[in-house]
Amino acid sequence: MKYYIGLALASTSAMDSGVSVLDEDNNLILVDKLYKMDDITYFFDHFSSLKQSEICISLAWDRTMLEGKWRVLGKQYQLVATNKNMPNQANWTQRYSARGAEYFKSLTEQGAHVSRFEIYLTRQSLNLNSCFKERSPADCKFLQQTLKTEWGLDLPQNMMPMSQLEAITGALLAKENLKNNTKVLFQFKDLEVIDVAG
Repeated sequence: MKYYIGLALASTSAMDSGVSVLDEDNNLILVDKLYKMDDITYFFDHFSSLKQSEICISLAWDRTMLEGKWRVLGKQYQLVATNKNMPNQANWTQRYSARGAEYFKSLTEQGAHVSRFEIYLTRQSLNLNSCFKERSPADCKFLQQTLKTEWGLDLPQNMMPMSQLEAITGALLAKENLKNNTKVLFQFKDLEVIDVAG
C-alpha cells in the first residue's frame, strides 16, 4: 500500500507545522500538528512505511528580516533585489527558509521520495484558493469545505487548523506526483519543488 504524506512546514517552532497521511483510497490515516524540528524528525524516523510513501513538504517562509511594512511587502516579491541602492544585507530578501533542508535531503538518502511545494501555488493549481484573506478563518473554512466536497475527503464538521489543511493539500499533491501529473518548478536545497501540471 502506498501512503501520501504532506507536511506544511512553519517558519519557526513558535508556529505549528501540520502533517497528514493519506492512503491509496483517500482515507486520512493521520492529521496532526508538530512544532519543533525534533518532533518532525521523530515522526519521519518512526513512520514504518517511509519507503512506500510519497512525501511533499512545503517551503517555509523566511521570516528573518528587518522590520517595516515596505520591507515585508518588498520581501514577498523581491522588488528591492534589483535596486543597487538597496543592498541585500544579511540576505533579508531571501523568500524561503532552509529550515530542515538537510534532514529532508537525508530522507532521500534513506530511500524515501521527497519533494517540496509552494503552498499558495499548489492551492491555486488544485483550485483550492479563495477570495478571502490568506489564513483567515473564512479562508480556513473555505479550504476545509472544498477539500471535503471537491476531493471527497472525510473531514470533521468543526474547523480544523490551517496547518493541517495545508498538510492535506501537500498529501494530495504527493498523490498527483505519483500519477506523474506534476511539473518541476525549480530546485531548492537539492530537492525538486513541484506543482500540478496545468
